[in-house]
Amino acid sequence: MKKIQMVDLNGQYQSIKEQINSSISQILETTAFINGPEVHAFQKELETYLGVKHVIPCANGTDALQIAMMGLGLEQGDEVITADFTFAATVEVIALLKLTPVLVDVDPDTFNIDPVALEKAITPKTKAIVPVHLFGQCANMDVIMAIAKKHNLFVIEDNAQAIGATHTSADGTKVMAGTIGHVAATSFFPSKNLGCYGDGGAIFTNDDDLAHTLRGIVNHGMYERYHHDVVGVNSRLDSIQAAVLRAKLPKLDAYNNKRRDAARSYSKAFQGQKNIRVPKTVNGCEGICDTCDCHVFHQYTLRIMNGQRDALVQHLGLKGIPCGVYYPIPLHRQKAYLDERYKEADFPVTNQLVKEVISLPMHTELDEEQIEFITQTIIEFIND
Repeated sequence: MKKIQMVDLNGQYQSIKEQINSSISQILETTAFINGPEVHAFQKELETYLGVKHVIPCANGTDALQIAMMGLGLEQGDEVITADFTFAATVEVIALLKLTPVLVDVDPDTFNIDPVALEKAITPKTKAIVPVHLFGQCANMDVIMAIAKKHNLFVIEDNAQAIGATHTSADGTKVMAGTIGHVAATSFFPSKNLGCYGDGGAIFTNDDDLAHTLRGIVNHGMYERYHHDVVGVNSRLDSIQAAVLRAKLPKLDAYNNKRRDAARSYSKAFQGQKNIRVPKTVNGCEGICDTCDCHVFHQYTLRIMNGQRDALVQHLGLKGIPCGVYYPIPLHRQKAYLDERYKEADFPVTNQLVKEVISLPMHTELDEEQIEFITQTIIEFIND
């Protein structure tokens, strides 16, 4: 059995090596390193794939979130509601812009923001909601968009982990994750489902005026060279990263299908294990549905229900099986974001998840032999 890796970027690279190397060599020859033809071509191709009017490439996913908020004209002190159970970048940019982050609890099955907690947190100062499509599937966007419309709020989708996932509305309409809210941000960090070989990100919107504003912000506030019309930043996707993404984008659906196959194998192996709770999709299935395309499994995250999560992490390490705990500390307990407004009783789900979650290896190169070894190792330990 080949060595198990949390993410096998080299294995994926080998399958597209010739195209990647050729594209990068061409960029080196033309020296079109910034805003070159590869960047513009990738932008158009991603717009087509997502079915969105505007893609604005930028330097990374954190910048994408910040620029999206800047483009909406949010002002100091405005409240922005997001999930307590997520990576810090989501709340980091809110604080950087001198906005007021408001953290709320999440759903115990999907790990996404709880719409009931969200609506309870709305005040006259609330201006925006940032639903995080955690681990590869959309938050409950039908309800979130209805809440936003009711209270006249912006919705900024954090789509860093769910590119390629779909969302099916109650009326049967199916759209891509990141195309539902007023604006969305994504990351092309190397380990993402669509990842480059460095940092990269993008912003999506169907709003023409907002797209115009965002294009100025990413480039020092310029629409014409040396004419600075808005306060901007320097955040551009470089041509080499765009070339990598262009090579991978046509394969994204196939990559995501391989992740779904691996998730199904994991979930089937864990069926009947009372101390192991497998991830559920927004449709209610437990990762074993053959037709579900709502989840792209950026992470395959279990809940270990018998208090043995930390011991399992150590055991897997001894067996040469990598794993991750995403996330070990809620944002409301992080030193940078402590706030007397937060009460522990407001976060029962998040406080439980941080004790139970464990993410298993998940990537396009996983094979059945590896999955069988991983699952049997876990089952034997849990039942010992």
